[in-house]
Amino acid sequence: MARVLVVEDDQFVRSALIRHLTDASHTVRSVGTALEALREVAHVGFDVVILDLGLPDLDGSEALKMLRGITDVPVIIATARDDEAEIVRLLNDGADDYLTKPFSVEHLSARMAAVLRRSRASATGTEPPSRVMRVGGLSVDPLRRQAELDGVALDLTRREFDLLAFLAERPGVVVARKELLAEVWQQAYGDDQTIDVHLSWLRRKLGETAAKPRYLHTLRGVGVKLEPPL
Repeated sequence: MARVLVVEDDQFVRSALIRHLTDASHTVRSVGTALEALREVAHVGFDVVILDLGLPDLDGSEALKMLRGITDVPVIIATARDDEAEIVRLLNDGADDYLTKPFSVEHLSARMAAVLRRSRASATGTEPPSRVMRVGGLSVDPLRRQAELDGVALDLTRREFDLLAFLAERPGVVVARKELLAEVWQQAYGDDQTIDVHLSWLRRKLGETAAKPRYLHTLRGVGVKLEPPL
C-alpha cells in the first residue's frame, strides 16, 4: 500500500479522504496548509500527494511549483476549478493528474492506482528495453528520456514524453484515445480533456497546431497518429 499525504484545508473533505484512504490500507498523513505540506515532504518519504488548490496560506499551484523543486513524488491535484487554461498550466508545472471536485472515492482510487503504477514501474526499471526511434526529423530515446526535433532538444514534461514515445513506437498508426488512456495514463476510463491538454502542449513544442499539423494528426472520433511531415 502507499504512503499518502493529503493537503486539504476543508476539514470535512479532509476527514473523508483520510477515512477512505485508511480503509484502503494506505498510510495517511494530512495537513491543511502549503507550508506544512512542504515540511512534511522534506522530512517524510511519500508515494503520492493529493493537493488541494484552495489553501489558506498559499495557492496550491504555487505549492506545486515549490514541491517540484524538492521532490519528484507524484502529485494529484484535487480542485473545484475546471478552467482548461489552469488545468493545462498545472499539468505543465508538474502535476501528474487532476480531479475536479466533487469526485467519488472510486474515481480517486483509480487515479491513485494509475499514478502509483507508473511511478513504481519507473523506479524499479520494469519498463521495456528502449531504442532510439526516429520519425522524420524527430528522434525519441526512451532509455535516456530525451527527444529532439531537427537536432534541437525538446523540453517535455514527463507525461508529454510518455505520450510522444508511445506514438513514436507506432509511426503512421492511428491510436485510439481509449488505448492512450490505458497505456500512457494506465486508466481504463478517463476524461478526453486530459489527452487534449497534453496533445495541445506537445504540438506547441513541435512547432505546430491542430489546424496545421506536421507530426501529430487527430482523426475526429477515431484517434491520433504520429507521422513524418510530407
